[in-house]
Amino acid sequence: MNPADLAALVADRVRAAISDARIPAQLPADVRVERPRHHSHGDYSSNVALRLAKAVGRPAREVAEMLAPYISAAPAVHSVEVAGPGFLNITLTPAAKGELVRDIVQADEAYGRTDRLAGLRLNLEFVSANPTGPVHIGGARWAAVGDALARLLAAAGAQVTREYYFNDAGAQIDRFARSLLAAARHLPSPEDGYGGAYIQQIAEDVLERRPGALDLPDAEALTVFQDVGTQLMFQEIKTSLAGFGTRFDVYFNEKDLHGAGELDAAVARLRQGGHVFEAQGAVWLRTTDFGDDKDRVLVKSDGSWTYFTADCAYYLNKRQRGFDRIVIMLGADHVGYVGRMRAMASCFGDDPDTSLEILIGQLVNLVQGGRPVKMSKRAGTVLTLDDLVEAVGVDAARYALARASVDAAIDLDLDLLKRKTNDNPVHYTQYAHARLCAVQRKAVESGVDRGDPHDFDPVLLTHQREEDLLRTLAEFPGVVSTAAELREPHRIAHYLEQLAGTYHRFYDSCRVLPRDGEKATPLTRARLWLTDASRVVLRNGLHLLGVAAPERM
Repeated sequence: MNPADLAALVADRVRAAISDARIPAQLPADVRVERPRHHSHGDYSSNVALRLAKAVGRPAREVAEMLAPYISAAPAVHSVEVAGPGFLNITLTPAAKGELVRDIVQADEAYGRTDRLAGLRLNLEFVSANPTGPVHIGGARWAAVGDALARLLAAAGAQVTREYYFNDAGAQIDRFARSLLAAARHLPSPEDGYGGAYIQQIAEDVLERRPGALDLPDAEALTVFQDVGTQLMFQEIKTSLAGFGTRFDVYFNEKDLHGAGELDAAVARLRQGGHVFEAQGAVWLRTTDFGDDKDRVLVKSDGSWTYFTADCAYYLNKRQRGFDRIVIMLGADHVGYVGRMRAMASCFGDDPDTSLEILIGQLVNLVQGGRPVKMSKRAGTVLTLDDLVEAVGVDAARYALARASVDAAIDLDLDLLKRKTNDNPVHYTQYAHARLCAVQRKAVESGVDRGDPHDFDPVLLTHQREEDLLRTLAEFPGVVSTAAELREPHRIAHYLEQLAGTYHRFYDSCRVLPRDGEKATPLTRARLWLTDASRVVLRNGLHLLGVAAPERM
């Protein structure tokens, strides 16, 4: 039995107790059923009596003593003890604990999925680098974390759209085009231009597609290198991300906002709300009314738009597409955007605590041989996603990037991530899955069949290591929901490492397959079912991180 099922059982029994006692009270919404820290406190603990005490008008411990017999009467419950000020410590029967195994195996890929975020339409924007160069190492972090977060949110029931926002015009693109043209003419890169071998390669690719580009007047040649060069660069970005296992549903070009007149529409909407004013020949948004450190310019004194105006229009565009919540993942250099974006949402009449969420990711450093890796062979001084994948592979890169909380800078030890040892967390976790698959293969080779679902006897799983494993397996749906709600995919990685360790300890203490000459017993089949359930959960967790679950290593 998992926590969600037990919570439903507790709620049902509490309602029965309230009804029988004729108490005019409703079950509070903040009732929790959780794993206690200590095994001696039972399999689960609930605060239901503490939450109900005020409505009932009795001390919490007295309410707990009233509820305990109702909960303990459930067939799945072995005992209920009242502890402390009124906590209910619940111990399940061996059958109820072991029944989880059958539930997991039969649910298969669905185990761990919940409806916690059902009905939420969410737009998740991440990476969003302009096509002026390869995806850098900071973008690689968002590619791993953003993709894992999208998977998590969907697993928790949300309807998620993955979006990549870019601009193929403007000052950065102009510098990129001038760098390409200089490279094609075998001239030094402009002082403010881009360097790296990729610039020379893109320039040559442009000439391959437009052989006469260098014969054109400078302005026309620059336009060709801008148009063709950005297309080639963006295609390379998409290819790198796809190879990394990161996909997007929407690629949104900022130019489309300008072409559709959406910047004008956004300013008009903000003006209608009374938040726009004019000063010093410019048009401003009064964001200080909503906590920003200063008001923001929308239209400069020369009549040109600011980048912030496009941000306003893009936010409004997403809201008009029907998204309830907009999540934007930005790098550490964008921390100053949070205040102005939240204020902007308020100016549109939204509650930014509900409609907008901005996640800030910290820096990623690569370390090899105990020293920082500072140079990219292809991109000059910028380390790229492709550099990381070339060094350690997709799985190790994704796992390592998603394993750390995004609000902390990380040092990725390339030597560690290439090692096939237990101190490499991705190897440790993947090896556990491969070991589980090996047990299954050996069972088949030995003619040992776990049997059909009705052959599984959950009562037999009573060894302490079996109970430890059952407890860990039961936690998975809750870990998924919490990781999705807190936007913390690293919780999945830490859980998987805990599960891998718990299974290894179980396997070392409990013989799963019979020795040569011995016959399979009902306990053999029960442990094979437990092994298969562990395999399902490890695989499902790895897939949430976008990491392969190998059957052999």
